[in-house]
Amino acid sequence: MTWAKGLMLTLGFAGAMALGVLIGPHITHRDRAATDTAFSGAAESAAVEQSAVTPERAPHAALKTKKIASAKKASPSTPPRAAGATPLELPPAAPALHERLKPLLNKGADMGKAAEDFNNAEQFASVAHAARNTDIPFMLLKHRTVSEGKNLEQAIRELKPAVNAAGEARKAREQAKADISALTTG
Repeated sequence: MTWAKGLMLTLGFAGAMALGVLIGPHITHRDRAATDTAFSGAAESAAVEQSAVTPERAPHAALKTKKIASAKKASPSTPPRAAGATPLELPPAAPALHERLKPLLNKGADMGKAAEDFNNAEQFASVAHAARNTDIPFMLLKHRTVSEGKNLEQAIRELKPAVNAAGEARKAREQAKADISALTTG
């Protein structure tokens, strides 16, 4: 290679580097603006979906939250609940419930998605326990009980006919009540 060709090659690389340094921030800024717009659009649509709660569900969720908040404000001299009374209601989206039920679901399961559409925490916990106890996929059992409106015993019977569906449903409900009781009284 001649001295002139080497010099031209070096100047070409230096020119390319200088051009990259000059236009790099403009290209990066443009890409970041497009990404920021995409993320903000997704955030706005999520906010719209959150605010579009059906009127019949909004008061119910607010009532549950008030019950939990009032239970936390109760004085230490007041017993948490009378003997034989039903436990305080816990929403299916409660973080403490999610932590307690997470080991029952598949590793990496989205607990928010798993808790969606359940009427209460006991129903959510019962389905999670029944799924683990019977080796039925949680989402399939959830679909049968929530979307199709079947009770837990019917859903188990349809999906695993060889299993004692009544016994498994009873066992799952007892485990769910124990979980919720531990969370609301502890």
